[in-house]
Amino acid sequence: MSPVDDLAFFQRVAQAGSLTGAARELGLSLSAVSKRLQQLESRLGVSLAARTTRRLALTAEGERYLKRGAMILDDLGDLENSLRDQSAALSGRLRINATFGFGRRHVAPLISRFAALHPQLELLLELTSFPAGLDEQGFDINIRVGEPPESRWIARRLLANRRVLCAAPSYLAQAPKLERLEDLARHRCLIVREIDSDYSLWRFEATDEARTPRAIRVQGRLASNDAEAMTRMALDGHGVLLRSWWDVHEHLARGELVALLPQWQGIRADFHLLYAERARDSARIRQFVDFMVNEMKGRVPPLP
Repeated sequence: MSPVDDLAFFQRVAQAGSLTGAARELGLSLSAVSKRLQQLESRLGVSLAARTTRRLALTAEGERYLKRGAMILDDLGDLENSLRDQSAALSGRLRINATFGFGRRHVAPLISRFAALHPQLELLLELTSFPAGLDEQGFDINIRVGEPPESRWIARRLLANRRVLCAAPSYLAQAPKLERLEDLARHRCLIVREIDSDYSLWRFEATDEARTPRAIRVQGRLASNDAEAMTRMALDGHGVLLRSWWDVHEHLARGELVALLPQWQGIRADFHLLYAERARDSARIRQFVDFMVNEMKGRVPPLP
């Protein structure tokens, strides 16, 4: 096997997370994968991973081989694409990370369209409860909500979004009046335990720029780490929800949920596509990002 083949093999093994997973993905026997990894380590003269059949833990040398190897393979693929006629089909592999809710609703359908346009391109979409670390697991594209990091990452805004305070008419018919942010203390609030944040501290910006942003502590007996579950609770009339516009705009349009306190709005929570600075010239990434940004237009109505 050539060094390039070894690089590609190790990428698959590391990304699978175990020898068993790698064997399944590569269509090889467990013993064949184990033997080839041993041969690679023997050739390099270092241990790349401590492993059992169920788990793989990379050594420092393995981490370096994985990271630099991904760069080399990407550069090679981009070089080959650049040498072809610009109308030639894209090839290679793209790994994309997004969160479950937004990933299912919007990212997956758009990837489906992109895959149909580029049949020689391999696309892997990995959905996680929380965004993967930007340097973790060799993702080419990370789709994240909130302010992009100020670093070597390039950010393209995918969707303008903010959080909306809302509740079902059935809840509002029997609930206390809600005229000020302070009134939330008398309401049952539906709490979404997302990411590493102070879940019960809800933040707002005034539509009147003369007023300063506010943060209100709320409470409620229903909470979940799954936002879709809390949206269902809100639709069933269990309380007040602070949820992203992209997720509730259809319910608001149909009157199933009602927007509250129009003088206040949840903080901005735009979605961005992030990719490494060094991938700026990658045809695969450039065309994928442009496609996603263009195709996302019109999927969600503009913010009110």
